[in-house]
Amino acid sequence: MTPRDDFAESGLILVDKPTEWTSHDVVNFIRRRFAISKVGHCGTLDPIATGLLVIMLGRATKLSARLLTQDKVYSGTLCLGIETQTQDRAGEVTATAAVEGVTEADIRRVAARFTGDILQVPPMVSALKVDGKRLYKLARSGQDIEREARPIHIYQLDIDAVEIPMVRFTVRCSKGTYVRTLCADIGRDLGCGGHMYDLRRLRSGAFSIDDAVTIDTLKTWDRAAFLAHMTPLASVVVGLMKG
Repeated sequence: MTPRDDFAESGLILVDKPTEWTSHDVVNFIRRRFAISKVGHCGTLDPIATGLLVIMLGRATKLSARLLTQDKVYSGTLCLGIETQTQDRAGEVTATAAVEGVTEADIRRVAARFTGDILQVPPMVSALKVDGKRLYKLARSGQDIEREARPIHIYQLDIDAVEIPMVRFTVRCSKGTYVRTLCADIGRDLGCGGHMYDLRRLRSGAFSIDDAVTIDTLKTWDRAAFLAHMTPLASVVVGLMKG
């Protein structure tokens, strides 16, 4: 491949990830369908989560680390009264509790505690490494090891609607925040437990879901159409400099 061709397929495209697809599934789909040699993403979304996935192409993959540090905005649903192994609806139920005594005022009061600088213990089912081993691999073998709490920042946590046991919310948070852990922690402090029922990423830094393309639309494009819709590397770099 000539340097000119390399630059021709270097840039960024925003994808609206559907449920049940992994972030890696999206990367592989784009790599194979459009014959792009280097494809990466900025920030994993769990299979049950949907929404904005920032896809980096060609030489732009070198900018992934910079984009990973940007703040995120999510909308989601907390389900009270049920705890799961993975802290989301995909996991095995580990505990249940009555929610009849929980009020909307209780939920708003407890949620308010989870803003600003807080410490969060990463979930066992995550890609973090401890002593060189991924936590989710240790969890699969039945291990539950001690994890060190990490500092995160919750800029804003809005309770949008309450229909117990479901609580709709929107959160703007720093990189490294596990929203399913946030849901589990709120449920714990309410005394009934809880898990993340669904999640949708709306923003990542300056990028918005409003500008994302669906997988169904990608399936209608050929390579030329894909490259025509890609944000070129030069524009990505200029955007980062302005940010």
